Amino acid sequence: MKQYKRRIDADGQEYLEVDLSPLALTRLPLLNKSTAFTLEERRELGLIGLFPSHVSTIEEQITRSYANFENFSTNLDKHVFLRVLQDRNEVLFYALLEAHLEEMMPIIYTPTVAEAVEKFSIIYRYARGLVVSTENIDHIDEILANTPFPEVSLIVATDSEGILGIGDQGFGGMAICIGKLSLYTAAAGIDPALTLPVELDVGTNRQDLLDDPLYLGVRHERLTGQAYEDFIHRFVTALEKRFPDVLLQWEDFSKQKAFDVLERYRSTVPSFNDDIQGTGSVVLGGLLNAARKSRQPLKDQVFLIHGAGAGGIGVAHQIALGLVREGLSYDRAKDHIFLIDSKGLVLSDRVGLESYKHSFAHDPARVATWQIDGRVPSLLETVREGGVTALIGLSGQRGAFSQEVVEAVDANTPYPIVFPLSNPTANSEAIPEDIFRWTEGRAIVATGSPFDEVTYNGVNYPIGQGNNAFIFPGLGLGVMLSGARRVTDGMLTAAALALSEYTDANRVAQGGMYPRIEHIRGVSRRVAAAVMAQALEDGVASVTTDEDLNDFVEKRMWKPRYLPFRRKR
Repeated sequence: MKQYKRRIDADGQEYLEVDLSPLALTRLPLLNKSTAFTLEERRELGLIGLFPSHVSTIEEQITRSYANFENFSTNLDKHVFLRVLQDRNEVLFYALLEAHLEEMMPIIYTPTVAEAVEKFSIIYRYARGLVVSTENIDHIDEILANTPFPEVSLIVATDSEGILGIGDQGFGGMAICIGKLSLYTAAAGIDPALTLPVELDVGTNRQDLLDDPLYLGVRHERLTGQAYEDFIHRFVTALEKRFPDVLLQWEDFSKQKAFDVLERYRSTVPSFNDDIQGTGSVVLGGLLNAARKSRQPLKDQVFLIHGAGAGGIGVAHQIALGLVREGLSYDRAKDHIFLIDSKGLVLSDRVGLESYKHSFAHDPARVATWQIDGRVPSLLETVREGGVTALIGLSGQRGAFSQEVVEAVDANTPYPIVFPLSNPTANSEAIPEDIFRWTEGRAIVATGSPFDEVTYNGVNYPIGQGNNAFIFPGLGLGVMLSGARRVTDGMLTAAALALSEYTDANRVAQGGMYPRIEHIRGVSRRVAAAVMAQALEDGVASVTTDEDLNDFVEKRMWKPRYLPFRRKR
């Protein structure tokens, strides 16, 4: 059912034509204005007496909502408050976010969303999105027909096995999809009526969840092997039939599955995996700014990525593409990149080496002359013997970048690059204040979680946050507006370049490798325009325009404002 229709009146003013009961109008979050319904709307729509006499402006509602937000003492309570507001009045929710984005983004997404995921069965309030499970997959066509809004253009789907740095979370992964889509709208102006979170509930291997009487997911171990592949295939096949042009973002799949699912379906429906591709793009954007600050090209750096999961491989691939732009072959570029996992440096002769790591595994001959204590070089030994100049942390291992490790990087270069990017904050590989102290202020630092500015020897260093939200919302918007049939590697690289170019030169000179979060909407507009241009160049776009792409994007970004309502005649 189409719940409303956008119209333009004779004076060129936009309004919403509705044909719903008063109860429905006050219960549908995208339509509910609450105290902001005008007196005329209350009379025409049958709402007289349902609200206080005073007609609020949206600014008054924002002030009232922010006062309530401030009354909560814990971040999780603030997260729940914002989620309840979103489920009650979506326009107000996004208007409040817009007014306080830098403060609230860590609440609706990382790092607070990790706690929300873990406690999702306890804090669950309202239904949002779709749950496709082993118990209802036989009804997948009916499930997709149950979408609250019929024009779905963007889906974030997770099987919840590789959530952030906390692993298998079962049904709780739905919180990730909801949070991610909130950022698509807040950061890139994607109409929330076009978005849909999907939980692919294939079970959990967490015995504590299976034993919890309040757990809301299916109660069996995770599907594996052919059964899992069949489940995903049935979902994608039904999705392709129902929404053939939808952009599908795969979210928080575990390691090998993340790569397998992406490769299998990226040409079936336009799709990408933010953990792999978005992470790679945002890191490349920060590294390009590090090169701007140091005036040393990327091809002169030696990179060590600590953490060889989906994100680590995605970062390695995108760095390699960045080095190709500077004249290296892809194979030569890989020589500049070392991967470290829990077993040490990733070498090609390792027994049982996961297939997704093969591309960036080094030949043991490369390290044959290194001075090491064991059979496989450790993190510290790789830094020293490999001449590493840039450390990138995606391991989820708190404190992995010790003073000895950072000082070893500092010994290899006058401008050590140290990016401890693991989320949440408690998992950060190092603390910015320590990094500056260990390198006497020479380091170029970015983090994954938000950190306050650091003062060292009287100099203030802003800490840029390498947040994927600088990439995926604009990427999604660019794909949707271009009608791209496929998300190409070139589009991810274009997004990284756009992010780098958007970052203010003065901020980069001071040490901020990423813009402030408050500028994220401008970043997303620039990223979307760059992605559209690259989609056209790559021959995958189905929409063309002679208009300036930045203007084209800006005009199509949804904004949180109340439109007048009129009853359908």
